[in-house]
Amino acid sequence: MEKRPLRIAVVAGEESGDLLGADLVQSLAVRSGRTIELFGVGGRHLEARGLHSLFDQSQIAIMGVTAVVRDLPRIVYRIGATARAIARWKPDCLVTIDVPGFTLPLARKVRRADPSIPIVHYVCPSVWAWRAGRAPAMQPNIDRVLCLLPFEPEALVRLKGPPGTFVGHRLARDPAIIEAAEKQRQRAKSRRPEAMTTLLLLPGSRRSEIRSLIGPFGETVTLLKERGNRLRLLLPTVPHLAGLVSSLTASWPEKPEIIHDAERKWQAFAEADAALAASGTVSLELALARVPFVACYKTDRVMKLFRHLITIWSSQLPNLIADYVIVPEYIDFFVRPGMLARQMEQLAADTPQRAAQLAGFDDVLSALAADRPSGEMAAEIVLAEIAKRQET
Repeated sequence: MEKRPLRIAVVAGEESGDLLGADLVQSLAVRSGRTIELFGVGGRHLEARGLHSLFDQSQIAIMGVTAVVRDLPRIVYRIGATARAIARWKPDCLVTIDVPGFTLPLARKVRRADPSIPIVHYVCPSVWAWRAGRAPAMQPNIDRVLCLLPFEPEALVRLKGPPGTFVGHRLARDPAIIEAAEKQRQRAKSRRPEAMTTLLLLPGSRRSEIRSLIGPFGETVTLLKERGNRLRLLLPTVPHLAGLVSSLTASWPEKPEIIHDAERKWQAFAEADAALAASGTVSLELALARVPFVACYKTDRVMKLFRHLITIWSSQLPNLIADYVIVPEYIDFFVRPGMLARQMEQLAADTPQRAAQLAGFDDVLSALAADRPSGEMAAEIVLAEIAKRQET
């Protein structure tokens, strides 16, 4: 007798979460031997697995307290409507992925509407960095947290949150990143000091993030040219933001190649001498691909009022994973073109600074190693939570 389809509700609000969700769905299908029916919110990767998203994923990819306050009525409506729709659909499990400002309130509403639905949250909120009170608040509504970083399960125990399991990081086994890293190793053997510098620019994957950083990035490019650097600029972005990026870089003295194809993105990582990047998941992609970089972040006006709640010593995942400073980071006032340009010059050349970063990246990769691919481990836990609920 053929097994009935496995019904999975999934809510992912960003490109990185969409990728994690698609990877998980594939592993669920293989491990369970069942067809997977999807319901919820996601992007192009989950849609390729059969999801018909309830609304555009970008509507919940909101960055900064100011943006949340401005869009609060819409966010509250979306949370309520999505929770009701999921509860009516009666999934075997709800998997919420990242974007805790949206997904955790959603999980609470679904739990209240139907306590029989198991809920797994993928990507531990940064409770170890700021607003530690979120950990115990999650406990009644989240059955298991799938952690990407090795120190997070212990942090959840210490902060009295729900149980967490380190599943490794998908990026550590990503074939495209592994290939880019190997090409970087090969390029290092034939680097020529007089060659043109290929600079990778990554101003973020959200509109607000791009608008806040594209100006300083452009000024940095201008200064690098004034200092005599011959530049080739590569700027990967997501497809729906390519037009915005194109318009914001139209006045640059050196026009970047704007990339919105995934395969070409990883080619760009393999070709880059150094990168200037927004703080976020991309920092781990760069570290694992062995591209030396500087990270930047700009807080909005309201977020500045909450800086006292931040308890972590660095915003950069490579630094936190290795537990020492690998990547220089510049925040707010210190995102200054003069500093960024000089850092780029040092990291793009054969210098002690470049060598130190590359050695640090090796430590990051070692710390992220897991016994099996993260998608497989995550699928195993999701199926275990489903089985646990069916037994009660």
